[in-house]
Amino acid sequence: MPLTASLKLLHEVIQAAMPFEDYHLFQFREGAVRYAIPDPEWPDGNTRSAKSTKLGALVDRGTTAFAYTYDFGDNWQHTITVEEIGPADPAVAYPRFLDGARRAPPEDVGGTMGFEEFLEAVTKPRHRERKRMLEWYGGPFDPEVLDRETIEAGMSKLARRRAIGQAAFAKSRGRP
Repeated sequence: MPLTASLKLLHEVIQAAMPFEDYHLFQFREGAVRYAIPDPEWPDGNTRSAKSTKLGALVDRGTTAFAYTYDFGDNWQHTITVEEIGPADPAVAYPRFLDGARRAPPEDVGGTMGFEEFLEAVTKPRHRERKRMLEWYGGPFDPEVLDRETIEAGMSKLARRRAIGQAAFAKSRGRP
């Protein structure tokens, strides 16, 4: 993930890595400061724009970990940890997926408790809710299988969009 990326792009990267559908609200928290998409109907002096805040700004302040919450109903809470900062490789499109393990929970499964119930139902062949849960999900669900192809496709889409934006910005500044 480039340090020049906004927290909004970091949110989109997390969405691609899960992979979720990105139709719920989200926020990042660093101490008392909240980063989200501000809503003019609900002004909050502690909310800053996730679109204009760069990941590098948090790192420059010494932040190495901060919170991310997605879907305030299901309340998916994550700790984002900056593990390493290194030079960018100009031959690599960013953001990019490095590695992962296991399949993420489905969107709208009901948070941690709902996911535990879902897993129990879909992994036990004789569970009374198995058929209903698999129909709701839309097919089989193997919690051990990481859908690398879908995640990498999502990252590639974000990297292409980022490259187009960088080229447009450079062109607006009169650079080739």
